[in-house]
Amino acid sequence: QVQLVESGGGLVQAGGSLRLSCAASGRAVSMLTMGWFRQAPGKEREFVARISWSESTYYKESVKGRFTISRDNAKNTVYLQMNSLKPEDTAVYYCAGDRAALLSSDPDDYDYWGQGTQVTVSS
Repeated sequence: QVQLVESGGGLVQAGGSLRLSCAASGRAVSMLTMGWFRQAPGKEREFVARISWSESTYYKESVKGRFTISRDNAKNTVYLQMNSLKPEDTAVYYCAGDRAALLSSDPDDYDYWGQGTQVTVSS
C-alpha cells in the first residue's frame, strides 16, 4: 500500500518562500510520475507540477520560474520549492503518484494521494 504524507505548508507573506515535502512509503517515487496539485476554496483541483521517473519536469504556466519540483530517491521524498509566492497561490496542496508513470497533468490519472497541506499567502 502506497502512502503519501505532505508537510511544509503554512502562512507566508507575498514574495516569500515555502518548501513542501511529500514522503512516500510502499513504492519508490523513482518508479512513479509524481505530481503536485492544489485546490483553492470553491475551485477544482488543478495541476501544479510533475516529475517523471527520468526526472523530467513540467509546470503549470503560472508557476514557471517560481516553483521547482525535485526528488530525493534516498529519502523517497518529493519536494516543491515555492518562491515569490502570490496570494493567488493560496490553496491546499496535494502530492500524488501515478503508478503507470504517464506524463499527465490530469488528476484522474493519479492513483495515490496525500492528505494535503494548507498554503496561505497574505498580501
